[in-house]
Parts: sequence; C-alpha cells; structure tokens
Amino acid sequence: MDIIFEFDGRSVKAREGQTIAEALLASGITTVRKTRYGQERGVFCAMGVCYECRAIVNGTPNTRTCMTPVTQGCKVMTQEDARIEVDDEQC
Repeated sequence: MDIIFEFDGRSVKAREGQTIAEALLASGITTVRKTRYGQERGVFCAMGVCYECRAIVNGTPNTRTCMTPVTQGCKVMTQEDARIEVDDEQC
C-alpha cells in the first residue's frame, strides 16, 4: 500500500513498512539535516547508531529517520542545527 507524507512542504510517496530514511532515499532525497556549520547530512549507518539522519518529524526535532516508520500524512522537515559563525581571522 502506498503512503503519502510531506518532506519540506512537498509530497513524497512511500511504501507501507518503510522507514522515513528509506522512503526519502528511494525518492532521491539525500539530505535530512544541516550541521551547525551548514554541512549537509543524510543517512550514514542506517541502523540508529550515528544520528546523522536526524530530522524534525511532526514537530519533534532529533528524530532518527532510519529508525522511524513512515506514516500516512506525517510531516518531515530538514533539521538545521544551531548555526555557529566562524571568524576566519582567528583561525
């Protein structure tokens, strides 16, 4: 059975039983989080150990998408960790 959920405001199709990470990767979406330095992150270990695939799911930040089953109508957003400004003159 197909499931439709939302990622950053656009509809994404998934199969029942998939994790959010699986559904995103199958749809060609590889970035689910940006680090505090603006670096893009996605699924790395796919088993809940590394925490790289964290996203905001139904308003809850730091949700591991590789461990969270996709559900009809859920809303997933790219998580942007707190930004740190780097002063190049001090490096």
